[in-house]
Amino acid sequence: MAAPITTDRAPVVIVKGAGDLGTGVAYRLHRAGFRVLCTDLPTPLVIRRTVAFASAVFEREIVVEEVRAELIADVRESSAAWQRSSVPIMVDPACQCRHALQPVAVVDCILAKRNTGTAIDDAPVVVACGPGFTVGQDCHAIVETMRGHNLGRVIRRGAAQPNTGLPGEIGGHGALRVVRAPCDGRFLGVRTIGDQVQAGEILAQVANAQGATQPVLATINGVLRGIIHDDSVVTAGLKVADIDPRAEVSHCFSISDKALAIGGGVLEAILSLRAM
Repeated sequence: MAAPITTDRAPVVIVKGAGDLGTGVAYRLHRAGFRVLCTDLPTPLVIRRTVAFASAVFEREIVVEEVRAELIADVRESSAAWQRSSVPIMVDPACQCRHALQPVAVVDCILAKRNTGTAIDDAPVVVACGPGFTVGQDCHAIVETMRGHNLGRVIRRGAAQPNTGLPGEIGGHGALRVVRAPCDGRFLGVRTIGDQVQAGEILAQVANAQGATQPVLATINGVLRGIIHDDSVVTAGLKVADIDPRAEVSHCFSISDKALAIGGGVLEAILSLRAM
């Protein structure tokens, strides 16, 4: 597949949050010819690791659907990454790199269900994904992230649908397809993304400060679509894995329909707002 047409004069967009949904956003912007840089935490709690640019924080680089993301230590390294047709990713939770890069747009795809620090004057165009933001106050536009009729829709007034706390239904399962940590502690995976699993099967162990372990059990039958990195520090109830009851292994290694829909909405928002 041909690389996107990107030049040194192509506009820069910063995507805050490089989990699977942020990756879908960055992927679509990259394919459209923008120079995209992603920012994330020092130890991102990313679950769909095989399709998340955030995995480059742990592994130095990752390729998702033929697009390479590579970890950079300094904003000055971004130009070389773009020349290699890569998406650079920086550990920069406060998005300080925006001062040096002067992006045409900043996209908040942290999906914290609240605003963790994005301001409407961070860039000429600021787009937020999901609830926790108000158009005209925090950003110039919002893209709906809730599954359903409005997924990926650009919101130009008001806010996104409020967080329900319930995962969207896939293959007839909603909350049950999400696996959560049984206790506080350090996470150690037993099964691998892409494995077929059965309800009640051990997916991982969580070791507490005293060294005692509790198993993390599969909640339903299906394919293990995502599981957090080993040695991650977790708290009781934290989402640590995702089981897809459709059991299609290829889905574990490709960007989801939801991520692509959100990415399309972000692309529309940036292009339309820049034209105003």
